[in-house]
Order: sequence, then C-alpha cells, then structure tokens
Amino acid sequence: MSSQIRGGTRWKRFALVMVPSIAATAVVGVGLAQGALAASFAVSGQDFKVSADKLEGTNLIQYGSVAEGHDLKGNAAHHPVTISGFSHAEIYNMCQSLVTPTPLGNITMKLQTGTKPGKPAVADNIYLDVAELDTDAEFTNLDIGVAVGDAGHKTKPQAGTVASPYLFSQRADKAVLSNVRQKAWATTAGTFKLPDLKLRLLGGDQPCYADGQ
Repeated sequence: MSSQIRGGTRWKRFALVMVPSIAATAVVGVGLAQGALAASFAVSGQDFKVSADKLEGTNLIQYGSVAEGHDLKGNAAHHPVTISGFSHAEIYNMCQSLVTPTPLGNITMKLQTGTKPGKPAVADNIYLDVAELDTDAEFTNLDIGVAVGDAGHKTKPQAGTVASPYLFSQRADKAVLSNVRQKAWATTAGTFKLPDLKLRLLGGDQPCYADGQ
C-alpha cells in the first residue's frame, strides 16, 4: 500500500487502517508521557455505542491520542483512542446508547435521530474519540502517514490532543462510512443538529447493537 492514494478507496474493517499498530503504540506512549488529552474534559467511566446506516464526512483528519478520566470507582483511567475529525458530517439513522448499572438493574439510555429520509443529523467541526469501529468505508483523495501537525490539514487537530506535531495521521477530502458500529469515549462538535430526536430510558441491556454484530 502506498503512502498516498488518490481517488476513491474502499476498505472493510475501517478501524484496521486508521492507525497501524506500530504507529498507534508510539502515539499512545508519547501521549501518556506528555499528558495529551483526547477531549477538552475528563471522560466518564463509561464508553458508549453508536450505530448509523451511513456517515458522510468532509475534510477528514485521523490520529491517535489518549482519553483521560476515571472509571466508575474513581480510579484514574487512560484510554487509547483514534480521533476522527470532520469539518462537516451528515449521519443517517443514528442511534447512540449507554447501558448504566443501577441498584434496580441495568438501564439503557438510547438516543435516535436522523431516521427520516433526507433528514440526517448534521454536525460541523465534529471530533469522535473512537475505541472500536467496524464499517464499510470509501475515501476520496486519501493521504496516509501525514504528520499530524502538517499545515495542509483542512480540519485541524482538536486542541489539546496532540503530544507531538510529528506523529502519524491521515486525511481525506471525503469519507463515506456505511453500516457503522462504533464504541467511543467522547464526541465534541461546534454544532450538532438532531432532527426528530427521540430519547428513551429502557430497562435492561438494549444497546444500539450487540457485540459482534
């Protein structure tokens, strides 16, 4: 695989090409040593699931970092993540779920939006701190192995998340992700429009998708 690929490129199991394992190890190690944060806040002790039929994003930037926070017992926790940033993203049939333990048993908080044809959820300047991602992906004008601090990034790295400007990143003019299944620690956005939003609290474990699905 060359370091630069022009035109449309498809991959199954998108996460496997986001940050190659050697580069990811280096990124995480430096991030931990220098205290890089993958969000402008301490993340909670729970990750959450997101599914979508399709995400169309422009001006993609991706790089590795570390999300810092605490577990549910209050112990310090560090989570290696891939940060995916877009200047603009449209998300179709989006579901977000979080299963929380309570004295009465598990409760699932489930959010659904962008379910009607032609009315996706729309985000500008969005950053996703991703722990796992399975999807079908197509990139347009993809560059792999660009320094995260390169001036040519149309979407800049999220503030406070880069330990060194010389670490690995990749970028693309456009990314189309289909059949998205994702676990994440945080999402931040300049604006996020959620049409036909539905938020429900459900008894038991009722996530957007089951593990391995």
